[in-house]
Amino acid sequence: MKLLTGDIGGTNTRLAVYDLVEGRFVDGAAKVYPSPGHASLAAILEQFRGQYGAAIEAGCFAVAGPVRDGRSEITNLPWVVDAADISSTFGWRHVAVLNDLEAVAWGIDALDDSDWHSLNAGQPDPEGNRAVIAAGTGLGEAGLCRADGRYHPFASEGGHADFAPADEGQARLLSWLSAKYGHVSWERVVSGAGLVDLYAWCRERREAPTPDWLAQATDPAAAISAAAMDGSDEACVEALDIFIRCYGAEAGNLALKQMARGGIYLAGGIAPKLLERLRQGDFMQAFTAKGRMGKLLESMPVRVVTNDQVSLLGAAAYARDRLAG
Repeated sequence: MKLLTGDIGGTNTRLAVYDLVEGRFVDGAAKVYPSPGHASLAAILEQFRGQYGAAIEAGCFAVAGPVRDGRSEITNLPWVVDAADISSTFGWRHVAVLNDLEAVAWGIDALDDSDWHSLNAGQPDPEGNRAVIAAGTGLGEAGLCRADGRYHPFASEGGHADFAPADEGQARLLSWLSAKYGHVSWERVVSGAGLVDLYAWCRERREAPTPDWLAQATDPAAAISAAAMDGSDEACVEALDIFIRCYGAEAGNLALKQMARGGIYLAGGIAPKLLERLRQGDFMQAFTAKGRMGKLLESMPVRVVTNDQVSLLGAAAYARDRLAG
């Protein structure tokens, strides 16, 4: 079966073609498109099909948003992705749409040791549940429940749960964000847009103007992160410090809720770029700062996924399991 997989996010749409041969993936053409530059996923699919002309038989698309009955309204993009519409438009008999973090969860078993870096070795339980958290354009979360000798990935929208401050400074941040947004989720803090807001809060408290280099940046989050990593801007350093601690705190929350004795995996576009900073200790300190549950969290492996194809591999794994045959 020739399968087209997609990872549809608020920033980029990644497409890749796989041949499923005797249950194994053989990959072919791949392409990345800027999502905001296109009116719909269908427009991108038409362009991709025109360029590569692959005899596609099925499609499986991971989308950044909740999915119900094969349909999703993308959270950070004005698109609707509907499996039935795609099937009808392109004539593909099998089409599936699943949450992007569920796809990442499906892709975990397709990784090898070179595809991730360890933040905490822990004592992995081969029969324990796993969890996935990914900061990028938004904040995604998913789980892998261990039952009947295998992992069962499932989606969640945990990134939209209420943000909980860990100290007085974060409590003041919550008030500031609440005045701006009303409801403040973890995604408002632990995401690319969240980092931009963290910087704005830090700069406002310092009564400092926005520097020209940031005002002119096409990707403010990346610019703030780079200035924080090289130490050239104190407000950027402070913002990234808060970001790292909040990322660790919410990853610890997720690990507890999923009882992720099998490990918790940090995916998405941000964590690999911050790997050096994540290793410095603040992340794991916040991850384990759960009172009486601290020792439990210390036992859980924490890994940063560096293979940016994991969601596409996961979509292919999902298709192999659910669509093939």
